[in-house]
Amino acid sequence: MDSPDTVLTLDRLGHWKHEGHKLAVLGHPIKHSISPAMHNAALTELAKTDTRFLDWKYFRFDVPPDDLPTALARLHDEDFTGLNLTVPHKVIAFGHVGEIDKAAQPIGAVNTLLRTPSGWRGYNTDGYGLATAIKETLGRELTDSPLILLGAGGAARGAAVECLQRTCASLWIANRTRFNLDALLIDLAPIAGKIPLHGFDPQNPPADLPADALVINATSAGMKPADAQPIDLTQLPKPAGVFDMIYNPPETRLLAQARTLGLPAANGLSMLIHQGARALEIWTGGPVPVEAMRTAATAALGR
Repeated sequence: MDSPDTVLTLDRLGHWKHEGHKLAVLGHPIKHSISPAMHNAALTELAKTDTRFLDWKYFRFDVPPDDLPTALARLHDEDFTGLNLTVPHKVIAFGHVGEIDKAAQPIGAVNTLLRTPSGWRGYNTDGYGLATAIKETLGRELTDSPLILLGAGGAARGAAVECLQRTCASLWIANRTRFNLDALLIDLAPIAGKIPLHGFDPQNPPADLPADALVINATSAGMKPADAQPIDLTQLPKPAGVFDMIYNPPETRLLAQARTLGLPAANGLSMLIHQGARALEIWTGGPVPVEAMRTAATAALGR
């Protein structure tokens, strides 16, 4: 039988067997994912005090976007207990999951699926991961905080919904493509209600941005060494802190600038850990060992 570190594909399912509860992450590409290491460490820890988890294992599948509907059907037929979805599947899956958790509906994306007899039930744990990570790493609450969010893509949408649902003081969204920004602002307006909601060009920040705001990077800018910063922090009123959802590399140009300016700053590793822990809670129905997941994730990134 393949180990959890193996990258599996759909054509292997007919020749592959695991006698026990099966979990998996689907993505394309997926080889880089540290989710198997993180979740299997937690399952090993759970099994020390609860023998029900001795046969639980978490795998990874490389699934091209066009094959996702087939993959979801086949993995349901193979009795997988739960699935995680990463790029590019979170939005694609939304239209192929029969039941969507109420909190995930305004996001339009799911990253966690729980098997039910009739199909999959979809959740989005990214917002929980974001809020928990910001509190853990920066000591800040989203509630009542002025926020500057960078990006208008899928990750930014999920972050924006979480910020608004937790009643932030105000939300300013920066994105270079005005069309995408305006579309997101229209979608968010009913959720925002009376919360001030604004958009702006990150290359030309407005003069009335709030002081002491928390800056959250939800763009991919920073994943590659040649990437430009998503915004120049010196053009903003002094932020209360900077949180970058990117965790690899551990320090992007944005975070390096934040530290140079003496600002509290954190990368997205804590967010990854807590969104994963929440997913595992959904699948297992109980608390999970977050510190075991943190240790495994840190070790996996260091390899």
